[in-house]
Amino acid sequence: MAEQVLMIALSPTMEEGTVVRWNKKEGEFVNSGDVLCEVETDKATMDYESTMEGTLLKILVQEGEQAAIGEVIAVIGEEGENIDDLLESIKSEKSGIKGGGSSSDQAEESPEIHVKTEKIKADAGTAADSRIKASPLARRIAEINNLPLDRIKGSGPDGRIIKADVEKYMEKKAAPEVSVRSIPPYAVQPSSGDELIPASAARKVIARRLSESKYSAPHYYLTVTAAVDKLIDTRKRINESLPDKISFNAFIIKYAAEAIKKHRMINAAWQDDNILIRKQIDIGLAVALPDGLITPVVRDCGNKGIKEIDGELRKLIEKARNNKLTPEEYQNAGFTISNLGSFGIEEFTAIINPPGSAILAVGEMKKMPVVDEEDNIKVQTQMKLTLSCDHRVIDGAVGAAFLKDLKDIIEDPFRALL
Repeated sequence: MAEQVLMIALSPTMEEGTVVRWNKKEGEFVNSGDVLCEVETDKATMDYESTMEGTLLKILVQEGEQAAIGEVIAVIGEEGENIDDLLESIKSEKSGIKGGGSSSDQAEESPEIHVKTEKIKADAGTAADSRIKASPLARRIAEINNLPLDRIKGSGPDGRIIKADVEKYMEKKAAPEVSVRSIPPYAVQPSSGDELIPASAARKVIARRLSESKYSAPHYYLTVTAAVDKLIDTRKRINESLPDKISFNAFIIKYAAEAIKKHRMINAAWQDDNILIRKQIDIGLAVALPDGLITPVVRDCGNKGIKEIDGELRKLIEKARNNKLTPEEYQNAGFTISNLGSFGIEEFTAIINPPGSAILAVGEMKKMPVVDEEDNIKVQTQMKLTLSCDHRVIDGAVGAAFLKDLKDIIEDPFRALL
């Protein structure tokens, strides 16, 4: 019997995927575990492995096309099997007119509605779920997010649960979460010569996640100016004996990890009215890509030396630029660093990267005239550091103490050994 192949969440933050390439053609036999196609998620291109066995009877989402989670992308069954009725049913379901559906049912595929794939804590589903009237897409979204169908009120024909009903239930459970859709849209009137570029999957996720972070986490900002002459000298001396030069970012990551050891709340997260203090120090570095940015994460930085951190960072950045990072390599950073100094940016504020509660913005290293303790004027290389903090987790005094210790380590790297 023919079975529907659904678009699944290949990363926790994925809402929709783009089929980059089909590895199997229509009429070809597919074994369980075969790579059916390659899908571009919000962060990387992933292999979609088939969980079914049979002949690929129909491809419904062509290469370059997008599909939301739960949407049917292909049909697998027995060779020569008639699937006309199934294809008609899938078409009707997608257009929302199955059985003379109402306007509420038609809204199920509205492009203004985005499926949220973050798992929401809910009671385990019951066997009765299978007997509840629900569209396949709504049922799939509920399954992905572990939602009980018996608690969701349907607005479709005969009380059938549709996608919009599941989303409404998720939003209610996730309150007081602020989503991009809650921000009033302001239409721009295009002029002659304007170009409208479709947002990539990565850009859509960046827009949603950063908007949620900015409007749900109460940000505050702290800035210090650090003298970096000793850091520059330390890096120069170390690199003289190494074939591969250690990057400046590796030093900042290591020094930040050492400062975090003294201020554990910097490595904490707000979680369901609780504060989760993390033991392992995982630090992400924002990396610019052509269609957005990604944050590869170096794990357990507190127990690694600068050379090891730099080696891992190089590999992660290379994979990021080739769109080859796995979810485990770019998610769940406890602290993030964003460095725009190479672009000549002297100072800026960065938006916190969830689930972390702080992000460090690093500015340009610049020579400046300063007055020393003896009132003599001298030239000093300085750099501005701005810490963005989530006030739900990090109090002002805690953020200030962390930033002071980090500044002290940068100005006197020997302190990192204390």
